Amino acid sequence: MAEKLEDLNLPNASVQKIIKEALPESVNIGKDAKAALSRAASVFILYITSEASKGAQKDGRKTLSGQDVFKAIEKLEFDDFMEPLQEVHKLFIDARKGKSIKKKNVTAEDSEKIDEHEESGDEESIE
Repeated sequence: MAEKLEDLNLPNASVQKIIKEALPESVNIGKDAKAALSRAASVFILYITSEASKGAQKDGRKTLSGQDVFKAIEKLEFDDFMEPLQEVHKLFIDARKGKSIKKKNVTAEDSEKIDEHEESGDEESIE
């Protein structure tokens, strides 16, 4: 586990990149706001991971799967994140399999295929 609480924060460069992509170029954001966003994102990730871990432990597993994360998000009522997360998960799985799919080509139909893919047991684990 991390020695200091700050060790659990996301890398500043990654946070900066996400902020830059989300905001118009004309908007500047202060250092304290970046730090707050980084901390909030880190806490959110730890919260979801903790809940996913509980689900995996109930099933007698130590390795978290994408399905564990989806169940945690649903249980914690972050339903608005489900569809975008499923799309990104599919892109990740396809990229690992060597497929080249652009984000804009993913549809709701693809989200259903993710569910089928996961139910078939071919899902990649998150370690």
